[in-house]
Amino acid sequence: MKKEYDFKKGKRGPVVPQKGKTRITIYIDDDVLEEFREQADSAGYGYQTMINEVLRKHLGKAEKPVNEGVLRQVIREELERAARDTRRFHGQRF
Repeated sequence: MKKEYDFKKGKRGPVVPQKGKTRITIYIDDDVLEEFREQADSAGYGYQTMINEVLRKHLGKAEKPVNEGVLRQVIREELERAARDTRRFHGQRF
């Protein structure tokens, strides 16, 4: 080991930065945290993941789940577009 090290160009933080995630410290009420932990345990994944999902949903950035209603809407839109394209194609004279 050296007797002295030069930290003039040193930066604070992790040696290998993570992409897309930032470590923070926040204060959450005990009862709220306990509820997240219990729900996450029963769901089978981490409470921090669950908190992140709730925050995304609150910000309006949650992805819409693909359920039967969403799937029907997508199929309906695609069928309508195909019908319009077919009418447009057959309406033209070559």
